[in-house]
Amino acid sequence: MSRKEQPGQGTLLERQQERTAPPPMYKVLLLNDDYTPMEFVVGVLQRFFSLDQEQATQVMLKVHTEGRGVCGVYPQDVAATKVELVLGFARQHQHPLKCVMEEN
Repeated sequence: MSRKEQPGQGTLLERQQERTAPPPMYKVLLLNDDYTPMEFVVGVLQRFFSLDQEQATQVMLKVHTEGRGVCGVYPQDVAATKVELVLGFARQHQHPLKCVMEEN
């Protein structure tokens, strides 16, 4: 709030609008490797990114053909959590799948 002096009437408080900038967003990406089965990648996309079969297959094919594919865009803390979950799940199943995040 800011104060405005008004002659003979005292002080008037005015409400100031503060605009909060939206948080920076981060892309979560899967990176291609020569060992992780395509079916496993599709399963990861469905499980951790809530993609349906068709969407997951499209992202998996992009990873396979272009070397990387975007799984989703999230605030930093959510993106970091998803990266860690995917990496842990891949390690648990003995796959070298790489998952990273980068600012959008």
